[in-house]
Amino acid sequence: MPSKNWGAVLEKRYPGTHDFATDKALWQYTQDLKNRYLKSAPPINKVMYDNKIHVLKNALGLHTAISRVQGGKLKAKAEIRVATVFRNAPEAFLRMIVVHELAHLKEKEHDKAFYSLCCHMEPQYHQLEFDTRLWLTHLSL
Repeated sequence: MPSKNWGAVLEKRYPGTHDFATDKALWQYTQDLKNRYLKSAPPINKVMYDNKIHVLKNALGLHTAISRVQGGKLKAKAEIRVATVFRNAPEAFLRMIVVHELAHLKEKEHDKAFYSLCCHMEPQYHQLEFDTRLWLTHLSL
């Protein structure tokens, strides 16, 4: 398929964008998915869009676990950062990124268990991942 048609195909398959453009809305969206599929996972302390993530060279989103000593106790904090380009993406692409980062709360490595968890939360995970990368390539042309 010629590259100029990718955009039209993806626009037809995933029309419009989502309504989660603020960090607060993204946090709530992420919490809703976490509460639905990963109730026993550790809490998420911060969710935000990050304009420092370069999607073509690095990652689409980042998850971090920060451990700090407070009063003799070790406190762990989990953060999820999503590339800013997804602020104006179709909701399905944002869902794929959030599902991926949420899966890292339970599974650290990209192995069979990790991808099984992703598919449990989003049955079309692999197709969405492929289409998201195609969409990002189209944007870069």
